[in-house]
Amino acid sequence: MANITVKLVRSRYGNTPKQRATLASLGLKKIRQERSFEKTDTLVGMIAKVQHLVEVTES
Repeated sequence: MANITVKLVRSRYGNTPKQRATLASLGLKKIRQERSFEKTDTLVGMIAKVQHLVEVTES
């Protein structure tokens, strides 16, 4: 499986509660914080909901 690194690049404030909850479930609380995950369909869907707030790299 491929790994995905997700980095928060924009503030979570000023967004909908659902988007903030998605960021919290990804474990992203601070700007420039990064988390690595295994690529799954669920994860890809979560990233799609907050794609304007995060930067994604595959490794």
